[in-house]
Amino acid sequence: MESQEKGWLGNMLGWGRRRQLDTSEILYGNAVALAREPAFFRDHGVADTVDGRFDSLALVVALVMRRLKSCGDEGAGLSQQLFDSMFSDMDLSLREMGAGDIGVSKRVRVMAEAFMGRLDAYSTALDDGDREALAAAIGRNLLRGDGAASAELVDFVLALEARLSVLEDDVLLAGGLD
Repeated sequence: MESQEKGWLGNMLGWGRRRQLDTSEILYGNAVALAREPAFFRDHGVADTVDGRFDSLALVVALVMRRLKSCGDEGAGLSQQLFDSMFSDMDLSLREMGAGDIGVSKRVRVMAEAFMGRLDAYSTALDDGDREALAAAIGRNLLRGDGAASAELVDFVLALEARLSVLEDDVLLAGGLD
């Protein structure tokens, strides 16, 4: 009887059941998987560190948000939710790494500002079709250096952007990146 009561109480409180993920969380999870593409780290010199992983994720999420702009109001709403999901995860990750409450909000704010700068730099270069500006933005942000990215890395990013551009809107709006 006692185990039945615990089971009932747990179900009543939602324990033991998985919460259904919303579309932005599914999309964020798919962006994380794409940002962990081994080619970033193995073939293109992105550091396999916390900063390098943040930078590859920032690039992928920026490309996804840019693509969502073409999906009207629903895309704009999902883009904001994707941003929120990303930085909720950053907050949680910092806390799990042992950062204190006071320091977390400041660090997340700095990360969000850095992300917005990256989003602007990547979007502007892609919108203008300016390969040199894209190479400079990738070199400065993804590679954290002063020089431009290699032609191979720029091609890799452009191929990723092209892959996202041909996604059907309904697939993207459902959280898919395949």
